[in-house]
Amino acid sequence: MIATPPPPGPTPARVGITAVGAALPQQQLSTADLQERVSRASGFPLPRNLFATMTGIEHRRLAAEDEYASTLAIRAARQALAAGNIDPGDIDLLLFASATRDVAEPATAHIVQAELGTRAHALDVTNACNSFLNGIDAARSFILAGRARRALVVTGETPTRSMRWQLADLGQARSAFAGYTFGDAGAAVIVEAVPTGGILDIDTETYSAHWAVGGIPGGGSRHPRGDEHTYFQGDGRELRAVFERIGADILDRVRRRTGLNWNDYARVLVHQVTVPYLHRFVEVTGVPKEKLEVTVAELGNMASATLGVQLARVHAGLRSGDRVLFVGLGGGVSLMTMVWEKA
Repeated sequence: MIATPPPPGPTPARVGITAVGAALPQQQLSTADLQERVSRASGFPLPRNLFATMTGIEHRRLAAEDEYASTLAIRAARQALAAGNIDPGDIDLLLFASATRDVAEPATAHIVQAELGTRAHALDVTNACNSFLNGIDAARSFILAGRARRALVVTGETPTRSMRWQLADLGQARSAFAGYTFGDAGAAVIVEAVPTGGILDIDTETYSAHWAVGGIPGGGSRHPRGDEHTYFQGDGRELRAVFERIGADILDRVRRRTGLNWNDYARVLVHQVTVPYLHRFVEVTGVPKEKLEVTVAELGNMASATLGVQLARVHAGLRSGDRVLFVGLGGGVSLMTMVWEKA
């Protein structure tokens, strides 16, 4: 069914996040067990505690065989709808904003919508680990333009399915290693007009020359089929070096434009790849550690769901007027910031 467009009305001055949800699979896999499984399948021993030492990750969640990206997104969406006391019929824009999708075609947003019973304009937004932030930004833009009144932005990430479980040699291990940071999760937010606060500032920085540093090459017109292209491949050190070279400028711009410093934020939510990388982020930026919501050691790198899961964990503790800074890092590569004040 085609959603009825909203009637003409005054353009809202402020748009914000009004409800949040998150979903984690029940299945848990420790890093020690992960390394043992990879070593056993590969037929040669890996250096003791290699995965744990390099990543600082202790556990991650794995979607079951009958759980998909849409499954996690739907669970998170239902939480957000319940938290906001919102009927699915009152959603007129549904964005599935994720690096993972159920199928190549149609948009996974339609799978989510069919299960939820919404009748919204539905589409996918994809930009690696920044997909969810991009989705929130896109929803805000739709609402400010008068094209929607209330949006549901969801993500469902199952990147563990791109892990290479069997290695040919240590050289292949280096290429596949970033994939061993992954964990599965889903998140959702309601985005709509708010009387106060809302999304105060958004900034992006994109360096597409580095698109080949890391990713999953299979599923597109270059490599439509073949198991070899379904695994995450990349150079984690190079990707980290790129982010360090380009990352400070965007935070400086946000500070100059908004006049907000670290002590003006109740929380700083940042995309987390590994524990050492998070420590380096703190060192480079100077963000107070107590402002962070650390999820990577317990849940791994949840791709675009990372920031949504963090927001769901801190949301109940936020008061009206509290500000949150989101910092997104995504392959491609792109950086993104969002300043949000709770209404």
